[in-house]
Amino acid sequence: MAYVITQRCCNDASCVPECPVDCIRPTPDQPEFATTEMLYIDPDTCIDCGACVDACPVEAIFAEDDLIASLARFRDVNAAYFERHPLETNFDPILAPVRPPKELGTLRVAIVGAGPAACYAAEDLLRRCDAQVEMFDRLPTPWGLVRAGVAPDHPETKLVSGMFESAFRRDTLQYYLNVEVGTHISHEELLAHHHAVIYAVGASTDRRLGVPGEDLPGSHSATEFVAWYNGHPDYAEHVFDLSGERAVIVGNGNVALDVARVLTMDPQELAKTDIADHALAALRQSNIREVVVLGRRGPLQAAYTSPEFLALGHLKGVDIVIDAAETTLDAGSRALLEDPEAEPALRLKYNLAVEYSQARRDPAHRRIVFRYLAAPTALNGADAVTSADFAHNELVEENGQLVARATDRTERVEAGLVLRSIGYRGEPVPDLPFDDRRGVVPNEHGRVIGADGAPLPGVYVSGWIKRGPRGVIGSNRVDAEETVEQVITDFTAGRLTAPKGDRAALKTLLAQRNADLVDRDGWRAIDQAEKAAGKSAGRPRVKLTSREDLLEAARG
Repeated sequence: MAYVITQRCCNDASCVPECPVDCIRPTPDQPEFATTEMLYIDPDTCIDCGACVDACPVEAIFAEDDLIASLARFRDVNAAYFERHPLETNFDPILAPVRPPKELGTLRVAIVGAGPAACYAAEDLLRRCDAQVEMFDRLPTPWGLVRAGVAPDHPETKLVSGMFESAFRRDTLQYYLNVEVGTHISHEELLAHHHAVIYAVGASTDRRLGVPGEDLPGSHSATEFVAWYNGHPDYAEHVFDLSGERAVIVGNGNVALDVARVLTMDPQELAKTDIADHALAALRQSNIREVVVLGRRGPLQAAYTSPEFLALGHLKGVDIVIDAAETTLDAGSRALLEDPEAEPALRLKYNLAVEYSQARRDPAHRRIVFRYLAAPTALNGADAVTSADFAHNELVEENGQLVARATDRTERVEAGLVLRSIGYRGEPVPDLPFDDRRGVVPNEHGRVIGADGAPLPGVYVSGWIKRGPRGVIGSNRVDAEETVEQVITDFTAGRLTAPKGDRAALKTLLAQRNADLVDRDGWRAIDQAEKAAGKSAGRPRVKLTSREDLLEAARG
């Protein structure tokens, strides 16, 4: 019996070094790791030891005999990967990372941000050397997109926060939550109290469509909608018009699928999750029966991952609708699919689209309708959105790549809610250089690069602000380890300036400037209050969604 990695895979590769027979692929040192949808276990090599199960932070690995119906297909998905990539095992010993000499003393690092990229960096620092880490976030709560971005019906993905909580129990890491860098403390002051500062602030804004009518009421970013239903305090007061029967989502990545699920799921199912109470109340009154998902390219090039696409087929009371004509491939796409070297995930993505196009439908069900090769050209309405126009695209080959080009065929779809989900974008960080074209802080392997092309001493980046908004939660682990390697290398080489102020001086400074600072005890009080409210309601937690309520809980 073999073990199988399933849809929940977070790609952080915790399982890879734990496997005694080296049968999990791809590994972080392989080129395909950067683009893989998930990790895979070779069924012919697995010895059923369960070491990977214990290492997985999101409980994504199951014995094949324990797979429930909605996960059963992943047995074939894992096996298919190794048909394309025959396993070549490597039993060379894994070399432990070099630790700084003890005589250098304690490495003090400030990390700005408290999401996955920040947490993986902190965890690696504490594991690798004698370090003191201060973690700063402008919200009263940690975990970033794990708390405010992961869909409420994906609780397993949020389990990664438990791994961070366990790693941060000691006082070697201190929280400074509800603290905004640039307001309560400056970049220069952070450097004065630390050897190094790592910015892991993510990509906080969304890309725009750039079409007429985009700013009409009823047109929003998916970023806003996701933050609203997840209880982000900056978005709790937002209002979304759910009175119409149809919504349109522009973009077809995993965030678009999250939004489509939340809009069509039975609210009774959502009531078992940690969805924000205000969102649950609004969804109970929703009239939306159909969500149309527009993607500018074809089913082979869709941005969603095949595991998330597969999971849609198991939604209760929801039909996944694809017109059979939408699965007809052009010559270029057909060549990609028929290539014997084609990735199994690519074939699965297409096969699922065909299966959905042939599935029986129930008129009583809600619907998620996928429209491919469609690019919005305008949003229409006098005082609010009433419809969206889109052009039909065709795929043409340019420089060896298939790109979408608009044709003269257009179509209009009626909708009272339009959500754009076409990607995140980083924002400039005060006192740091910024690449406006890419939306990142310019860097080399995490070292921030100044205008003269030289590294800025003691300043680093990790996560989406470093590499751009791509990858899933676990992708930040390898990224963070690369940045931490640069920090430790510079510390060991004597390139970092010793702090002028110690921990006590930093704490005194921040307490003087911010009476509402939330520390470890404050966050623990918030966490316990939310879980206690959730226990009485039969839910994982009931989130506090206003800054005032969060701070009151922190004080209590």
